[in-house]
Amino acid sequence: MARAIIIDTDPSPDDAVAFLMALASPDELEVLALTTVGGNVPLALTTRNALMALELAGRGDVPVYAGAAGPLVGALRTAEHVHGATGFDGYDLPPPSLTPAEGFAPDRIVDLVMARPRDSVTLCGLAPLTNIALAMLREPRLAGHLHGIVLMGGARAEGGNITPAAEYNIHVDPEAAARVFDSGVPITMIPLDCTHRALTTAARMARLRAIGTPLAEAFYHLLTFNKRFDARQGGTDGGPLHDPTVIAALLRPDLFSGRLAHVGIECQGTLTRGMTVIDWRSVTGRHPNALVLNRVDAEGYFDLVIERLSRFGIGSP
Repeated sequence: MARAIIIDTDPSPDDAVAFLMALASPDELEVLALTTVGGNVPLALTTRNALMALELAGRGDVPVYAGAAGPLVGALRTAEHVHGATGFDGYDLPPPSLTPAEGFAPDRIVDLVMARPRDSVTLCGLAPLTNIALAMLREPRLAGHLHGIVLMGGARAEGGNITPAAEYNIHVDPEAAARVFDSGVPITMIPLDCTHRALTTAARMARLRAIGTPLAEAFYHLLTFNKRFDARQGGTDGGPLHDPTVIAALLRPDLFSGRLAHVGIECQGTLTRGMTVIDWRSVTGRHPNALVLNRVDAEGYFDLVIERLSRFGIGSP
């Protein structure tokens, strides 16, 4: 049976590649919904970007629920310096004719999960964890009903990408992240230490473009623009393809390795707010609360990404 998932997202091109991979894998994954949150860009744009990507893929059947516009505490810190003003800069896609589904994303997460048998739905976190934390606040039984959460976020030895200590998704709403990591849900965490091993090199991007479909052409340009910041900052051939690692870990767990560890979230530090404190060597004696993946077979990962995106043919999903 296909695993039922809900994908919580703040779409830049990375996020869209992730949920399109999931939609291209119906034998393995049943996408119940996309839920959007303010993150890389404001909520109105993350929702619009999700709808544009679905329309490009011919998947208007997938409901998109808009959620929290900002974090549990304080103001939203967006990342237009990386993703451009719209979050989807680099290629002109037509405005979507699709519209969001009715309902507030955290409420719909609760409804969709609790309507299914216990231990049957996995949440996929590609964004700040605000929607997921709010869902847990609305329904205290939610954590015990989930099969698990797989999320892209945090960093261990790599250091941060929005501050020296913190990765963006966790930094934007550390209070939400702390609630999620303390919930008791089985968590698989994919930090920068893993995603920075999987770069959108020129050779890999050429393979994407060679698919020859309108969708592949669009994402060739979107990702090329999107990864310029990381490539310039790191002096690398391309940038990390972060969020699709979440879907890849569900489809091909053999591509990844890591270990169980306790992950704490720093919510107070002046210099370290949003830092994921990972007890990699079990020095605190705290019970592990996450499987932290720190390595990926990059070639196998990109083989999977390209193969799944190639399933969206010319004119049809």
